[in-house]
Amino acid sequence: MSPEQVEDMYDAVIIGAGAAGLSAALGILRTDAVKEMKAEGREPKLLVISKLQALRSHTGSAEGGIAASLGNIEHDDWHWHYYDTVKGGDWLVDQDAAKILAQYAPQTVVNLERSGVAFSRTADGHIAQRKFGGHTKDYGKAPVRRAAYAADRIGHQILYALWQQCIGAGVQFAEEWYVTDLVLNDAKDKACGVVAFDTHTGKTHAVASRNVLMATGGAGRLFHTTSNSWDLTGDGMALALKAGLQLEDPEFVQFHPTGLAHTGILLSEASRGEGGILRNADGEAFMARYAPEHKNLAARDVVSRSIMAEVDAGRGVADPKDPDGPKDCVWLDMTGIDKTHMQEVLPQVVETIRDYAGLDPSKDWVPVKPTAHYTMGGIPITTNGEVYRWQDGERHIVQGLYAAGECSCVSVHGANRLGGNSLLDACLFGTRSGESIAKSIASDEDNTGSTDVQSPDAERQNSTNAATEKRKLSINNLLTSLGNDGAPAEDAGDAEKTSTTAETAESDDNPYQLLADLGTTMEHAVAVRCDAGSIAEAQRTIINELLPRAKALRSHSDTAAFNQELTAIFEVDNLLELAQAMLNASAARHESRGAFARTDFPQRDDEHFLTHSMADATGEVDWQPVHIVDMPPKARAY
Repeated sequence: MSPEQVEDMYDAVIIGAGAAGLSAALGILRTDAVKEMKAEGREPKLLVISKLQALRSHTGSAEGGIAASLGNIEHDDWHWHYYDTVKGGDWLVDQDAAKILAQYAPQTVVNLERSGVAFSRTADGHIAQRKFGGHTKDYGKAPVRRAAYAADRIGHQILYALWQQCIGAGVQFAEEWYVTDLVLNDAKDKACGVVAFDTHTGKTHAVASRNVLMATGGAGRLFHTTSNSWDLTGDGMALALKAGLQLEDPEFVQFHPTGLAHTGILLSEASRGEGGILRNADGEAFMARYAPEHKNLAARDVVSRSIMAEVDAGRGVADPKDPDGPKDCVWLDMTGIDKTHMQEVLPQVVETIRDYAGLDPSKDWVPVKPTAHYTMGGIPITTNGEVYRWQDGERHIVQGLYAAGECSCVSVHGANRLGGNSLLDACLFGTRSGESIAKSIASDEDNTGSTDVQSPDAERQNSTNAATEKRKLSINNLLTSLGNDGAPAEDAGDAEKTSTTAETAESDDNPYQLLADLGTTMEHAVAVRCDAGSIAEAQRTIINELLPRAKALRSHSDTAAFNQELTAIFEVDNLLELAQAMLNASAARHESRGAFARTDFPQRDDEHFLTHSMADATGEVDWQPVHIVDMPPKARAY
């Protein structure tokens, strides 16, 4: 789907069509303020831009569940969920935000059910719930069944239900459009719109808007081994950096413990929630040594580090598909789960193991290793979804700019996210962001359509148009033919532009190889653990090798339409921008906390680093205090 025409001015543009973006769109349309506008004959101009067809968004791959203290299987309490979230995030969580997350989780799940999400059911018809790592009763005691699920396809159910609701509400989509620029005013305190590249036509559009919401997902493609789909290239976070904004806590990346051998494909935490056990080369259920109480259901960062410790101690196993390869995996033993029950509640896990490993989990142990899964950091936002800059010890709101989902950081996850909290974060804070935008639309005095050169709308249009012209020149440059040495030709005349030249075809470098090399660099530097040496080596590699190669990239085709290499060049550029911010923040944090483990600073340091890193594109890292409400930091153990 693409709009028949691009409006001169939108009330709101949402970038991303996963759970966060779709929740925001519905959050806007379901508010009383917007309903009143529509009743008066004023239809808000809303556009959702996605670089994918909406139903291919990565939300659809979420497997295990969405966390909420419904108490359908056993007694539960949102205060326990709140505590688990703060503890799981190793006290880097902003507690005012985590309280909202836990308190409104049941309401969020019930609203999803009313929107059409087909949850699995208990025998008496209630939403079914299962155990998930780090979720407990009585403030850290026994595990509790808190994750509401739909077999192991909860993300698929949520994505389809939200999309259908948006289609029913008449939401307009621009699918397979790639946003290349976030446009702010000169003072960097107001959003003006975005620049978007239509991959079908090769045209570049100025999309001016009074409100912009970023919901572009995570950045798993920074790493070679990842559970993320190919499209998660940190676009929204990189756009924020390039626009002169900051990222909060970019150094915190979660590695899910159970990626399938060397594919990185996720085997849901539900496989352990249903009784799966991690074993080393000796067959020992080793998690009992690292997390005596919660064992295989400890927080993800704890389990991932435990796996790496077993590998380092020589108790790892090789992937059966590569028996002579490195022994960097452990076994996931699901043979104790009843085969019929396994097929009912974990069908996708069973299918993945069968199709990609050639194993039967009811009989065979399955090789697994940690896989890059989730970025806890992101674009800093308030609990109402407003993007801000941290400066001089204060939050300075960027008017009309919002973010939600994995690309944002309201800091409900802190240093490590609990399973089941990501879908909850996306849906709950996506909705809250939409409601904030609706208030802005309904009360916006600028919403007059004035074309006066001094009007706010004129400023937005002028800024967006200027950025669009600059981007068009950049794209034309990328479509310029390459010379014999692989460098851009001095003069790309009409004759050269008519077809791909032989010289272009001879150029070996391309964005896909650069993506692979960046993934290997980042994996060696900061996957699961790091130190000053590994961080510095990655920084040198990026500055001395990868950035020069990226600047020299040109498309091997001179046609803009349906040019996947062109969008891959955009993605490489974004990942390199993000990688530098991540490494700068990693170098600045001299401690280990949650998913961030420095072997040269192995202890948590609350005195100096109970604070959020705020990194920008210049290499500067500022610090913002964590919001402690009623849970002072204490030792974290499972």
